[in-house]
Amino acid sequence: MNRNVITYILGYVMQIEAILMLVPCVTAICYGETEGLYYLGTAVFAFILGFLIKLKKPINFTFYLKEGCIITSLSWIVMSLIGCLPLMISGEIPNFTDALFETVSGFTTTGATILSDVESLSHCANMWRCFTHWIGGMGVLVFLLAVIPLSGGSHINIMKAESPGPSVGKLVPKVKQTARILYIIYLAMTVAQIILLLIGGMPLYDSLATSFATAGTGGFGIKNDSIAGYSSYIQWVTTIFMILFGVNFNAYYLIIYKHIKKALKMEEVRCYFLIIIFSTAIVFAGILDSSKNIADAVTKAAFQVASIITTTGFSTTDFDLWSGTCKTVIVMLMFIGACAGSTGGGIKVSRFIVLFKTLKKELTSYIHPKSIQKIKTEGKPIEHEVIRSINVYIVTFVLVFSCSVLLVSLENQDLITNFTAVAATINNIGPGLSLAGPSCNFGFFSVFTKYVLIFDMLAGRLELFPLLILFHPTVWKDMFKRVDKKNDTWNHSPRRVGGNS
Repeated sequence: MNRNVITYILGYVMQIEAILMLVPCVTAICYGETEGLYYLGTAVFAFILGFLIKLKKPINFTFYLKEGCIITSLSWIVMSLIGCLPLMISGEIPNFTDALFETVSGFTTTGATILSDVESLSHCANMWRCFTHWIGGMGVLVFLLAVIPLSGGSHINIMKAESPGPSVGKLVPKVKQTARILYIIYLAMTVAQIILLLIGGMPLYDSLATSFATAGTGGFGIKNDSIAGYSSYIQWVTTIFMILFGVNFNAYYLIIYKHIKKALKMEEVRCYFLIIIFSTAIVFAGILDSSKNIADAVTKAAFQVASIITTTGFSTTDFDLWSGTCKTVIVMLMFIGACAGSTGGGIKVSRFIVLFKTLKKELTSYIHPKSIQKIKTEGKPIEHEVIRSINVYIVTFVLVFSCSVLLVSLENQDLITNFTAVAATINNIGPGLSLAGPSCNFGFFSVFTKYVLIFDMLAGRLELFPLLILFHPTVWKDMFKRVDKKNDTWNHSPRRVGGNS
């Protein structure tokens, strides 16, 4: 295991976070808030610590999927630990566990909060909360690949570990170019939303915070009523952009480079929009009688469906008061999630497509035992390795989810609260139902339960395995093996798990 490259990249991550922490510092200057000093102090600390860690530059930059997973998991943990310091030291969230919960929820784009009054926070604190969504939406390591001069040929293993979805490919031959293209699209869409919100009369600060939270499909609000207090125009702009950020970014790449037919043929994207339309129709029919008028019902139905399937978590109404059918649709959307290769969470539409096709194939094999069928998507056969990884992912997801519900149930809350609290965190959504509903918060949970949910948020954002690998004994045995000074790695040759770039 190449430990030196792991620590070297962690140093870079600390320095990048330090630079990004200047955003709340500037916000504090604009509003004359002294809380900005805590962010500045933390930024200086993180930058110096990162610089010291980077002093020893690795001789060998080659790393494998195992190192990629470890780098990714440790990076997100380190980012969260550093990111929570200003909130805790400033006294705005004085409890360390609560500050960590809020920060992990921000970076993982979950949006679950322990706060009952977000409007009491300073402008710089709320900006930092929303900005952590934007940072975590595309992934800080993808950003790192786009801007820093790393050498070596295995950087695709970082993208595999951090990017959501069953498989990760390169849009262009080089990983660095792929990362840059993704961030250019991400930034352009964020700016477009900011402009449209400003046109609708939303203040600049609100527009920035809302757009950051929407782009990362996070859902932290700067108002206690989330988005409900804004106009229908602003709600529709947010609805549209939540849906757009839940689309596989490969589709945007194809559109930009005039491969529109290819983009339209993406099966996952087509299914994603069909699910949204179908779910919106069911919810609309369910809330029509209790709404002011048809337009109000359409707005609320479309907004909440978009918010949940993209795992953003904004709310314009307390959907915990809806009928059982509507709430069932909402819970199902929690698990389905957005497209692979988007900023959304959940299991992902593409995995469900493959699962349904696998089920169809198995049923057909019962009827025609001698038939030979291949599972295809967009006319191309799916590799057995992809199908196997999806099956393993689903089984692992069910196991982690079940264990988490069991652990959370030790607090003796009702089943709906426990079930949806875990569903909301492991799928990176934010609000659940009952005591964890959109009009409530997660502050009432015990310290133990909060750490279980923190684990779920990280596991869900990192697609389980990069975080779970940290609990494998072999990883720690390799971590502490004697270093081979000649090649700057450990004294054994690791098996290549992932492909090179």
